[in-house]
This record gives sequence, C-alpha cells and structure tokens, in this order.
Amino acid sequence: MDLFSIILWPLKWAVEAILVAWHWVLTALGMDAASGTTWVLAIVGLVIVVRSALVPLTVKQIKSQRRMMEIAPELRKVQAKYKGKKDQLSREAMSRETMALYKKHGTTPVSGCLPLLVQMPIFFALFSVLNDVTKHAKAGDGGVGLLNETLTQQFYDAKLFGVASLHDSLMGSLEAKNAGWEATVTILVILVVLMIASQFFTQLQIVSKNLSPEAKTGQAYQIQKVMLYVLPFAFVFSGVFFPLGVVIYWFISNLWTMGQQFIVIRNMPTPGSDAAKAREARLLKRGKALDAKGNVISLVEYEAEQQRLLEEAEKRKAQQPKREQPMGKNRAKKQAQKQNNPAPKEPTDGSDDGTDDGLAGAKKK
Repeated sequence: MDLFSIILWPLKWAVEAILVAWHWVLTALGMDAASGTTWVLAIVGLVIVVRSALVPLTVKQIKSQRRMMEIAPELRKVQAKYKGKKDQLSREAMSRETMALYKKHGTTPVSGCLPLLVQMPIFFALFSVLNDVTKHAKAGDGGVGLLNETLTQQFYDAKLFGVASLHDSLMGSLEAKNAGWEATVTILVILVVLMIASQFFTQLQIVSKNLSPEAKTGQAYQIQKVMLYVLPFAFVFSGVFFPLGVVIYWFISNLWTMGQQFIVIRNMPTPGSDAAKAREARLLKRGKALDAKGNVISLVEYEAEQQRLLEEAEKRKAQQPKREQPMGKNRAKKQAQKQNNPAPKEPTDGSDDGTDDGLAGAKKK
C-alpha cells in the first residue's frame, strides 16, 4: 500500500460502513439487495450522512464568507495604503494590518473553504471504493471493511435502470462499448449536465442575490464571476472519468448545496444585499422587522428601539466637548496682546476719566 492508500484507509472503511448500513436498511424495507436502485439510494444516504455532519462547518463557512465581504472595503484601503511599496518593511506592515483585520472580524480566507476541504478526502475515499469494486469482484474478495465479498459482487452486478453499472465511467464505456454502453453514456451525459447546472445555479444565487453593493465593487466579486463560468469545465472533466456512482454522489451533493444555499440566502442574507431587502419586505408584510442584532421583532418593538437609539445618539452628541475653532497666528498674537495690555477701565459717573475733575478743582482754588 502507498502512503495515499494508508491515509484513505479509515475513510474508505467509514464510507463502506455507511453504504452497507443504508443497504441493510433498504433491503430490510423490502428492496432487492442486488438492485441498482437499492445501491443508488444507499449512495444518496451516504450524501445525507456526510452533508449533515458538515452542517456546523457549512454555517461557519457562510458566516466567514459574509465577514470577508463586509471587510472587503477595509482590505482595499490597506492595499491602497501600501500600493507601489515593494520594500520588506512595507510588505510586513501590510501583512500585519491585514491579519489584524481578519482577527478583529473573526475570519480568514481559508475558513470559507473548510466544508470543501473536509469533504474532498471523503469524496476521494468514495471514488477509491467504487473504483476498487471491479478489482475486488474479479478477485473474489471484499473491500477494506464491511463491504464483504457478497456485497462487493452485488454492487458490481447492480445496474441503474437495468443497463448502467455503477462502476462504469463515460470514457470507459466509450472505449469498451460493452452491451448497453449507449444507455450508460446517455445516463452519464444527462447527470453531468444536471451536475453542472446545479453548481452554476448555486453560485449564481450568491453572486446575483447575496452580495452587498460594496462587495460587488471588489476583486473578490470579479473572481467569483469568473469562477461562475469557469468551474463547469472542471465538472465536465470529472464527469468523463469518474464512475457513475461517484457522479451520482456529486450530483446529489450539489442538490443538497443548492437547497441549503436557498434556505440560507432566504433566512440569513448578507446585510445590504438584494436578498436582505427582499427579506425585510417579507417581514414588513407580516408586521415585523429586524432589530440591531438581526433578530426578528414586531414593528412596535422596532419603533421603540429606533427611538431609544436616536435618544442615545443625541445624548452622546450633547455630552461631547465643543470643538474650538482653529486660530491663525495673527489672530492668536492679537489675542495675546489684549490679554497682556487690557483697555483702561471706563468711569461709572458719566465722565470720561478723572483728569477733567482734577483740572476743574484746581481752577476753583
């Protein structure tokens, strides 16, 4: 065994255990143990188990992506600050400020990819299990775990709609041209098209509905738009070489993602996005609104909260010290002279000063 097989061994064991468990449940319900439909439904059950386990990571991914979109304007300011500066100190300072932003908002670019990174080893394990079915069936042995000799042979003989083997690939069917290869190719082509369409629609939901106006001006938005049209080509490549069972797993997983994304965008949209405005309009029709923390409250509570926030803002404004007008040098000099040489005090008896009174008294004498 090579290093890759050693790493995948526990995952392959887990994949086989889940497949066999679902197969046992379905046969216990009266389905044919050797039927292709039974094994396809077992693969669907595998998707349900894996994606359900990834829900916490998916929620974290959604929140991380939202925070990344929110801090995009601040990241652009940091990049503009150090634009054109190639020296080591500037690069280090830019890196520190960028990491400080990530830490402040509790996100990183990698955290948005966690569900995909976790799911890929499981996907490779499933590919390895299905790819080894032919080898194990011809050798008369089983897989690495609960997929024993009997179940392996049943899986190998199972055909979807009675014509397409779950271990056959599009390229393999075109090369071998065994009996019923036309039906296998047709099924695989349809599944690949549906897989691409589901992935495209999922990404389109995000790009068109769940981005704020600020996010649509950043570089990340342009990359997302490019990926929206480039990514399907990767699915075309995978659909050509992957076994039918893997393509089914991927398509069902895409359907899960599409439904999950629809629910998230509808109920947890990015602030300022078209989806957020649509949600606010729906809430308004029901006599509700969102408070400052994003919780759903009644309109009466919302108006009271807005009034309270307005009063607090006015109170803080009143408590702030008044800003003094900046004084120029000449004005400051004149002000200092006035303070050092105050004007003579005017008399209070109606006369100009005491000099005239003194003269008048001297004349009388």
